[in-house]
Amino acid sequence: MKKFLLLKPIFWFFIIGIGITTISRLLLLLIFTSRVTIVENYWLLFPIGLRIDVILLSYIALLPTLLILLLPDSIVRRIGGFIRSYLVLFLLLLLFMELATPSFLMQYDTRPNRLFIEYLIYPKEVFTMLLKGFVEILVVAIIALLIIGYFLIIKSRKLFKLQNASSYLFKLLLFPIVAFLLFFGARSSLTSKRPINASDAVFSNDQFTNSLALNSLYTVGFALYSLKNEENMIKMYGKLPVEESLQRVKKYMTANSKDFDNEEIPLLHLQKSTHKREKPYNLVVFLQESIGAEYVGVLGGLPLTPNFDELSKEGMLFTNIYATGTRSVRGIEAVTTGFLPTPSTSVVKLGKSQNNFFSLAEVLKRKGYATSFIYGGSANFDNMASFFNGNGFDEIIDERDFKKDDYDFKGTWGVSDESLVKKGNNLYKSYGDKPFFSLMFSSSNHEPFEFPDGKITLYDEKKNTVNNAIKYADYAIGEFFKIAKTQNYFDNTVFIVIADHNTRTWGSELIPVNKFHIPALIIAPNIEGGFNYDKLCSQIDIPPTLLDLIGIDVKTPMIGRNIFQLNDSIQGRAIMQFHSTNAFRSGDDLIVLQADKKAVQFKVGENDGLTEIEKVDEKLAKDALAHIISASYLYNSRKYKLPTPTNK
Repeated sequence: MKKFLLLKPIFWFFIIGIGITTISRLLLLLIFTSRVTIVENYWLLFPIGLRIDVILLSYIALLPTLLILLLPDSIVRRIGGFIRSYLVLFLLLLLFMELATPSFLMQYDTRPNRLFIEYLIYPKEVFTMLLKGFVEILVVAIIALLIIGYFLIIKSRKLFKLQNASSYLFKLLLFPIVAFLLFFGARSSLTSKRPINASDAVFSNDQFTNSLALNSLYTVGFALYSLKNEENMIKMYGKLPVEESLQRVKKYMTANSKDFDNEEIPLLHLQKSTHKREKPYNLVVFLQESIGAEYVGVLGGLPLTPNFDELSKEGMLFTNIYATGTRSVRGIEAVTTGFLPTPSTSVVKLGKSQNNFFSLAEVLKRKGYATSFIYGGSANFDNMASFFNGNGFDEIIDERDFKKDDYDFKGTWGVSDESLVKKGNNLYKSYGDKPFFSLMFSSSNHEPFEFPDGKITLYDEKKNTVNNAIKYADYAIGEFFKIAKTQNYFDNTVFIVIADHNTRTWGSELIPVNKFHIPALIIAPNIEGGFNYDKLCSQIDIPPTLLDLIGIDVKTPMIGRNIFQLNDSIQGRAIMQFHSTNAFRSGDDLIVLQADKKAVQFKVGENDGLTEIEKVDEKLAKDALAHIISASYLYNSRKYKLPTPTNK
């Protein structure tokens, strides 16, 4: 047996690594017992987790194993420090990611993923949010990392000590056996055409519990890998010719087939306004951070929105509208560009969409509108400033443009919503008779839920809670319209108040549909007050509808529907993305697409509950896939845009 001691460091690396991840799963099971144990066969997360751990550790162990077995002992001894440091470093990374997991699960209902990587770009905001919202977990995690890390480094000198082989020939004979074991461990199969991936860890309809079967170093590593293979990721959902995909998408649009006459921009079409005006209205989109329908009184939610509820009597309330995603950039993407969500990140952050990408700002700028984006925080967050600057927004106002006299409160995410709406009003009245379009984005309703004192009667006894933050956001909405109604621009402006997404999107289904239900309210001179639009619709239906309301005919490539041109007999549609899972809903039929999995179909019932249907409607499944493929094609080929202006 002494002959095999040369692989002692690799052996202990596997033992410690599996120990870290297994103990982590046990602790996560204890922390989230009530959530996990409702899943049948939840215990499967342990054997599946072991399989995932072995895959990850096999990949990591490949390099030091090759060095130990293929190099002479004299050279191996010289690089012993490197091998030990390499193994310790990855174990510390594994430990760090597991310690970071509980707070991430609480916030995003899944293990650290692409979002974890993206947030590393904004350490100030994220660290402050953690410090104020998860301080206990943060302290425990840091202490555990320091203590365990210290003992791991100290013990590594003994556990990872390199042993001499009896002969170089023995190492060469041992190499193919060990290489085979590592290959088998890394692929977890000898017959599969491709290695196991995160989809193979799906054993229930609860994404949260499925994610516990993974480990967080694996999920972040897979997210990094996916960043370089975004185009190939689309293919994991299925194959469908691009031309067929575009045709399937077109049949869900309100445009007629004869309206598509541009070969370069396949979905470009003329949208004629049903509210045509000689002098079009201004347009203000007031995008609300993290408000789900469950928090809105007039939608049957908690009594947190008295101002929104009262304003709904003055405009058109959308009672059945659904967000496209779970992040602000998804809401921005949908409401300002009408673009579909894809398995990739939002176009707000992707390289090919940073200029010459369709947006409401660009199309209205060409019509002579002044265009602006107003935000109380940093416009650089989530790449918003770059995207807006390159796609039609003339003026970008963020926290740097608020002087001390402009606000009385500033939190982690920027100045308060009340200060934001005052800034917005001052800008809008400065335009005079010039038409304008503006996106105003709130920020107060965001972890750690900071807002000024004395503005609202608290709903919860503790101040900094989501319920109180939403009530404050509603207060700011009321203040905005109170001020706006005294200004000349009010009677010439179409306003929409709409959420970007819900606060937290979680649930035991593959797609927690109820968590995508959001509020939206249009107040406009040409809209009769107290009207409810009850048909199912999506965030992507908002921009074409707004262009109709302001009274202009315009060519756009938008896939969303203009609700004023939608036949009553046509079923409503919504498109939702939940992490890497995509859902396409037509009426009460819901198709769910997961990477490397067959389509699943559900019937949406009361309160958005889901009942799985045994036989999948293949045509509907192809329609769902068509929207993913079309979005990917339009982005990658840069064909979601306006035609180049012609100089007359």
